[in-house]
Amino acid sequence: MAMIDCNGVRLAYDEAGKGSPGTPAVVFVHAGIADRRMWDHQFRALSASHRVIRYDWRGYGESGDAEGEFAHHEDLLALLDALRVERAVLVGCSMGGSYAVEAALAAPGRVAGLVPICSGLSGHEWPPEMLAQARERVHGSVPAERLSAYRARIGPVDPADVEAMARAQVLWQVAGPGRGREDLAPEVWEKAVEMCRGVFTRLWSGPASTERQLDPPARGRLGEVRQPTLVVNGLADVPGIQQVSGLLSEGIEGSRRIDLPDTGHLPPLERPAEITAALAGFLAV
Repeated sequence: MAMIDCNGVRLAYDEAGKGSPGTPAVVFVHAGIADRRMWDHQFRALSASHRVIRYDWRGYGESGDAEGEFAHHEDLLALLDALRVERAVLVGCSMGGSYAVEAALAAPGRVAGLVPICSGLSGHEWPPEMLAQARERVHGSVPAERLSAYRARIGPVDPADVEAMARAQVLWQVAGPGRGREDLAPEVWEKAVEMCRGVFTRLWSGPASTERQLDPPARGRLGEVRQPTLVVNGLADVPGIQQVSGLLSEGIEGSRRIDLPDTGHLPPLERPAEITAALAGFLAV
């Protein structure tokens, strides 16, 4: 693990491999319920043929705190600058996919390709039924008064509440709303809960911050994306999130789409070999 200064924050990252001259680097952007460890399989495997980079967002993993106003896609582009990456294929999961698309719109010459996996999308409004399900199945795992205090960063954080929230989040998203814990391999469940535990610990105990998204947002600008794009969707993921895979595959001209059966919100963790193979094929074109 190394650290580098980007936009006033220290970002933790790993780098491996060299790749052929002129070959774009591959940069992995993790999900909002995880950290850079979700890419273990893909990072190791693809380093044999490409320069690969993975990093923790500010406020996540081993990176510095998120404080004040910032934009994740700007941090991503600053990371490319700091590591002297001229062009990269951006592989992003969940909101990491959203930030990858934003980076491609903000600096199209820097992005050679896109792989949004179970992606979010800036400017997209989540359907009310999805938000209601999240409140019931995830937020309801912690008493409302304590959850409000944590969000306001008032008082100490009870580790038991962090654990409850992490397990509920993983059950709802990583397993998927129609599956149970038994549908995930034990090592997938444990790693996902461990990463999610770290997310809520930092979210509830770190300094206040404001995330700024691309303006105008990506939702109405998908027709501007010209990079080769592979959209990956988990068919056991939350339906509202799967809708975004449809928006991306329909809105980005020439994109390809893969639907993975019996797969939730973190395919790189749950289906590592399949995702690595899909990425290798995409990069070889």
